[in-house]
Amino acid sequence: MIYEFLKAILIIFGVSGLIIYILGKLKIPPIVGFLIAGTIIGPYGMALISDPHKVELIAEIGVILLMFTIGVEFSIPRLMSLKKEVFLFGGLQVIITIIVIALLSKFALSVSFNTTIFYGFIVALSSTAIVMKLLTDRGELNTPYGKICLGILLFQDLCVVPLMLFTHLLSGQESSYYNFFTVIVKAFLILSVVFIFSRIAVPYLLHEVVKIRSRELFIITIISICIGIAFFTSKLGLSLALGAFLAGVVISESEYSAQAVADILPFKETFSGIFFISVGMLLNLDYIKNHLTEEAAIVGNILLLKTLIIILIVYFFTHSLKISLRSALALSQIGEFSFVLAFAGKSTGLLDENAYQSFISASVITMLITPLIINNSPSVIENLIKIKPFKTLERARKIKESNIIVKKSNHVIIVGFGLNGRNLARVLKESNIPYVVLELNPDTVRKMKRKGEPIYYGDGTSSEILHKLGLHRAKVLVIAISDPMATRKIVQLAKAGNPKIHIIVRTRFVSEIEELKKLGANEVIPEEFETSLEIFARVLHHFGTPRNKILQMIEQIREEGYEILRMPETAKTRAGIECVIFEGLEMDSFSIEKDSWLIGHSLKSLDLRHKAKVTVIAVQRGEETILNPSADFILKEGDIIIYVGNKKQLVDALNFFQKKD
Repeated sequence: MIYEFLKAILIIFGVSGLIIYILGKLKIPPIVGFLIAGTIIGPYGMALISDPHKVELIAEIGVILLMFTIGVEFSIPRLMSLKKEVFLFGGLQVIITIIVIALLSKFALSVSFNTTIFYGFIVALSSTAIVMKLLTDRGELNTPYGKICLGILLFQDLCVVPLMLFTHLLSGQESSYYNFFTVIVKAFLILSVVFIFSRIAVPYLLHEVVKIRSRELFIITIISICIGIAFFTSKLGLSLALGAFLAGVVISESEYSAQAVADILPFKETFSGIFFISVGMLLNLDYIKNHLTEEAAIVGNILLLKTLIIILIVYFFTHSLKISLRSALALSQIGEFSFVLAFAGKSTGLLDENAYQSFISASVITMLITPLIINNSPSVIENLIKIKPFKTLERARKIKESNIIVKKSNHVIIVGFGLNGRNLARVLKESNIPYVVLELNPDTVRKMKRKGEPIYYGDGTSSEILHKLGLHRAKVLVIAISDPMATRKIVQLAKAGNPKIHIIVRTRFVSEIEELKKLGANEVIPEEFETSLEIFARVLHHFGTPRNKILQMIEQIREEGYEILRMPETAKTRAGIECVIFEGLEMDSFSIEKDSWLIGHSLKSLDLRHKAKVTVIAVQRGEETILNPSADFILKEGDIIIYVGNKKQLVDALNFFQKKD
């Protein structure tokens, strides 16, 4: 038995590795490779693995770990902020899809009313595993459309068990009403327990585990929490995936979440790959070949109907056609949990064998082409908005945006009002620098308008909107959004509309720097490396490196596009001198560079105690340290002045030293 299992694993990784390598050369996502590999080695392909059930257990673990790592990236407050996307968008999507599919099935097919409703159940769900994997890899999970996708998918996962119970009701099984209400009560109970558990037990448990200083114990504890909560939720009737996601949310509330992701990531990538392979094994190529026209029609109708339904729902509440289209295209497939419903429907007589095979084939095909749809959605959307119905929706959005009137000049345009945008606006307001904000979230616009912010609703990828914000008169454009594609387009449009404008872009990825600069961005600030700069600046300061030296290093690294931070090894240099900070005082130092106005001045002539309010305690000259130098001490190039004072005095001293004579 064990040899058969190992043989299956060897075949899975060997074939999938080869296929992913070939597709990688063609720049096709790995998920497509996993699905194709499953089709080839499965019972309907070359039959290298005749029984897909051999890998189902590993596939389930893959989904659990995938959803767990996604949950770790979401804190409870952040999850609660998605209640509109979860309950409003998700609720409407599931209900409307069920109704539309049921009505169309009733008119087009000669089946019972209960069966048509069941068709709506299995079509309403999308693939959480595939969509979340793709959005995470593309860095688009925090974009407006990424949050909408996550919200809808979470609601769909919450619906799996109620839909399963409704399936038994539709089949006429007894005692289903009691089971339905019992599971609903259990669902609310488990959610309450998880939230309480995350606030009290988990932080204490992880803190005690970390004190042991054993990486093995930490990994075991994290996996136990993940699988334990998933198992607990499944026993109460909820899905394993939802339980794993909640486990991740629990971990996210602790300070050990980053380490948890780092330790679990290798397991997640391995097991989730096997999940996608197991899905590919379900594709019956002979059935598709014999029913090609029928399957093409089913796949086309599913993609079209789900896309249209989600477009209308999202557009109604956001008035953004591009966000609506991207959300709809990303969620247009049928999900993995639909397989569970389909099997239940087959067992209870709601689906016959032919309908079951037709559904499975159509589902796998929609999942197979999802990576291609998401990767090509920007170009697809550009063509879709030229079609008449979408032109009408776009015109309605422009009417809503037509109230933008900005007459300011030499102002700052802020695109995106998240944390970075808010902080910048606050600083600009305190500095009396004029600014305007462009935001795509209508709720944020309404809320901040009431607080007096100069904020407007609109899409920054529209040149018309940028010009209404006074692009040709603006001095600086700051792009602080999480959508890489939209960011690139805004940079391009802004530079074309005003070549003199200074463009500052925030990005998550270093790989974006060069492309954004080629498009016209003056400064690109990658989040991960800015954090590195802050860390090394504090470390060097602690070792007594002169403040102006640190600032010069930071500026040089930024100008070079963070190249030094990308290198695996850097030359070892002497950071500076080690000094003791006196109690109650802060210490800093300043290196006298060539052409500095300080050269040739004595400490007495500088009168630092009165002009800068600091006290010089030493001067480093080469390898020699002159402690408590006299008032007649003459400064030379290369000297390092070491001085003490409070924080404000140190800043004043730095400004004094750097001023031009």
